[in-house]
Amino acid sequence: MKISVIGCGYLGAVHAATLASMGHTVVGIDVDAAKVGQLGRGQAPFFEPGLDELLKDGHGTGRLTFSTDFADAANAQVHFLCVGTPQSKTSDGADLSYLVSATQALLPHLARGAVVVGKSTVPVGTVDMLQGVLADRPDVQLGWNPEFLRQGTAVKDSLVPDRLVYGVAGGRASAFNPRTGAPRAVAAALDAVYEPLLNAGIPRLVCNFATAELIKSAANAYLATKVSFINAISELCDASGADVAELSEAMGMDPRIGSRYMHAGLGFGGGCLPKDIRSLRTQAAALGVDPVNDWMGVVDSINLRQRTRTVARAAELCGNKLSGRAVTILGASFKPETDDIRDSPALDVAVQLAAAGAHVTVTDPKAINHAWLRFPQLRFEASTVRALEGAELVLLLTEWDEYRRLSPAVVGGLVRRRAILDARNVLDAAAWQSDGWVVSGLGTNAAADLVTADQADLAAGLTEKVRN
Repeated sequence: MKISVIGCGYLGAVHAATLASMGHTVVGIDVDAAKVGQLGRGQAPFFEPGLDELLKDGHGTGRLTFSTDFADAANAQVHFLCVGTPQSKTSDGADLSYLVSATQALLPHLARGAVVVGKSTVPVGTVDMLQGVLADRPDVQLGWNPEFLRQGTAVKDSLVPDRLVYGVAGGRASAFNPRTGAPRAVAAALDAVYEPLLNAGIPRLVCNFATAELIKSAANAYLATKVSFINAISELCDASGADVAELSEAMGMDPRIGSRYMHAGLGFGGGCLPKDIRSLRTQAAALGVDPVNDWMGVVDSINLRQRTRTVARAAELCGNKLSGRAVTILGASFKPETDDIRDSPALDVAVQLAAAGAHVTVTDPKAINHAWLRFPQLRFEASTVRALEGAELVLLLTEWDEYRRLSPAVVGGLVRRRAILDARNVLDAAAWQSDGWVVSGLGTNAAADLVTADQADLAAGLTEKVRN
């Protein structure tokens, strides 16, 4: 099939490349000429494992092209809307202006009988609004096919998804011919697009528009709830002397609960979960569903509280004197395996520490350039070794594998003082402690590990003697 993908950001670029790898002829449309040029050369404008290889393959076969001209989408049979829907600058709701503009720009170039399918995460009622934009083209069919990509594993999630969801007018009852069972326009088009996945046994769910619009936000809200729940429990563990790692392990053995997203730490960030739970709050409030509004508010506040808890714990590890302290932050991206710094908990903590007077150095394997452009007031260092030199406190805030594998002995030879706050609870605390480190975490009975200012000065002096 010939397919267009409108919007070539994170979602659109991955979707276009994976569709081309399935054998379709795909054109990606975006208004950003620099981005289009880079994608056209087979290079992703952001870091996502495996994406460059897919782009180069699509470019080499000629099945994948990119353009800034909507007219180049004219002959496509299916058009996917992958435009961003960021949080509004004036409210917690989603900003749909880019989506509407893209649909309006595409409208003059739609072939007769074309199928337009949205993939962006949107609030309920968005499809009704877009149907108004397409009102003068009754021959054009509209569908919704929500995405479930995770940054860092987006290529795998696209090639081997957990499920495919089709939102169609009237839901499942209207999607198929009741006499023959054959799929009608939208479902038939999507079946043709995803034929390799369906043949491989990937499950397909057909539903109405409202359900399709809610699915991604509801899924993200549930995941965010699990993260915030265990983080709230981590604070209870700190207050009581319990260990949240052992507690969550035991809870996760219950098949009704499961262990995924039950790992306590600094909390979530990025361009999806925070935005989606706030959008869901807005939708719930508009529909008069106060419990969902209130619930999501609590989830959001717990998540943000983890950042202030981390800053407070860092201050305690410095004898409640952050001013003038040399602090090294390991990690800038909101999660490992991406260079995305949107709503990054790590950078939020870094900015708060710098505002308290600490001399903050941030390092990250992939996100340094993005972070420096966004937060020029911080010091950035690409080399982990140079970033650690002379540090009086180390904070592990993004759990990249290279930070998990750090040797406490080697790092101990670089820093001025052996104190580390593992805000992701991923290090072997016993191994680090046996090498003379003060190790603290969130909810891991870390209160016993805190040091006073006098002890901090003593530790610093001992480390200096070792180094000299």
